[in-house]
Amino acid sequence: MKMGIFKSMFIFPFFLIAHFLLFTNSDAAIFDVRNNCPYTVWAASVPVGGGRQLDSGQTWTIDVPAGTKGARIWARTGCNFDGSGHGKCETGDCNGLLQCHAFGVPPNSLAEYALNQFNNLDFFDISLVDGFNVPMDFSPTSNGCTRGIRCTADINGQCPNELRASGGHGCNNPCTVFKTDNYCCNSGNCGPTEFSKYFKDKCPDAYSYPKDDQTSTFTCPTGTNYRVVFCP
Repeated sequence: MKMGIFKSMFIFPFFLIAHFLLFTNSDAAIFDVRNNCPYTVWAASVPVGGGRQLDSGQTWTIDVPAGTKGARIWARTGCNFDGSGHGKCETGDCNGLLQCHAFGVPPNSLAEYALNQFNNLDFFDISLVDGFNVPMDFSPTSNGCTRGIRCTADINGQCPNELRASGGHGCNNPCTVFKTDNYCCNSGNCGPTEFSKYFKDKCPDAYSYPKDDQTSTFTCPTGTNYRVVFCP
């Protein structure tokens, strides 16, 4: 009898711990990042994931904790890394590291998200505020949420001359080029410009300038899983 009581003293707390862990992770999300481009990209994900080389057709699965916010996923192109993970990318470079800890250098198309926020909702968007380098689709894959977003226009090919990145490997945002408040919106008081309208015309669902919230932010119930596809 004493042995049975002794055993139950350990079994019961273990059950509570397991239940607690299951409960606290129930709103975590799975992100499948797939490269459908006919060339290699080096996917980046912060603050969760870091980075990974994705050859054409490969997928990278990232487990993202509930409550993660200020997060983004993007593709880097033209990268060359050594065995220690140090190198450089033509677009989207993050301090010369394969495993990103910081945001990438524009131009780069961004999938942005914040999980389990206001009213138990996830918020997600595609942003061209940092310019464009690779076409992208960002869509929910569970929880009955079906409204995805994509930006697949030939933005690089038709990029205004003033915004063309060196070597034609992307289309810069105007803030990077002109560095004025009119384009960078540092004062928080800015509106659409002739250049932001170019991006908006090409990809109506994407952020085109910092205050472009009303037509560019989408939501799903917390606990939804997502898919990011480069060159959908």
